[in-house]
Amino acid sequence: MANPILNDKAFKEASEAGYASGAWAPPQSRSTPISSIPMSNDPVSAWHSQAMTVQGTATATGVLFVFLLASAVFGYSLVKTDAFGVTKFPTWSLLGVFIGFGCVIGMRFKPQLAKPLGIVYALAEGVFIGAISHAYESYKSGIVLEAAGATLAVFAVMLFLYRTQIIKVTERFKRIVIGATLGVMVFYGISLLINLFGGSVSFLQSNNGSAFSILISVLVAGLAAFNLALNFDFIERGAKAGLPKQMEWVAAVGLMVTIIWLYLEILRLLAKLNSRR
Repeated sequence: MANPILNDKAFKEASEAGYASGAWAPPQSRSTPISSIPMSNDPVSAWHSQAMTVQGTATATGVLFVFLLASAVFGYSLVKTDAFGVTKFPTWSLLGVFIGFGCVIGMRFKPQLAKPLGIVYALAEGVFIGAISHAYESYKSGIVLEAAGATLAVFAVMLFLYRTQIIKVTERFKRIVIGATLGVMVFYGISLLINLFGGSVSFLQSNNGSAFSILISVLVAGLAAFNLALNFDFIERGAKAGLPKQMEWVAAVGLMVTIIWLYLEILRLLAKLNSRR
């Protein structure tokens, strides 16, 4: 899914809000250290009292992943299986997706609440990720570890390609990736409606090992990977522009959204590949 909290509009609003508070300025225009700026009782001014950094964003991402993994272990334990597959799946774990989506939307309008909303997002999504992972694991032993490893590998490769500027995030690149991502979101939304009315889109099903179905999964997983480049670009530009400190949590959640999407797409792709054996 696309990141509504990591886009140029959000970047611009964070920059303008920082200037409006008067509590910070980009590094290039600071004449005094941040630590010497007087703190105000105004929570908005306090929010803008420090600047975003790449290291701070990495730390925030790490903290959120700890919450995600802890919650995922709980979600994993809720699924009951036997030799024939899943015998009990907590359907209420799907609420985690909607709660997570609500947190992302709330963060878009209230970025100063990014830290608590980010933690709630990680906990809610973790329950669903754990449950769905156990369901896939019952289908093919070892598939979760394979998907997690592949996700880490793709992340590392994309970070390398971005840092070495083999992939350059130009305006044209952004338009293509965002446009394609929105297209996938619309398509997934339509397929969900079809499923609600008793139909199905066969090539999206994890047990469909047709060449076309696998190609679709490869393309969508690739699109998720390219979204990582957009995330890296937002974080780097935010740090250079000296965005408010809490934008580290906004960026961390945005990065997690993409990583979770990538993991789920790889999980689905591996399941399709295994169905051909």
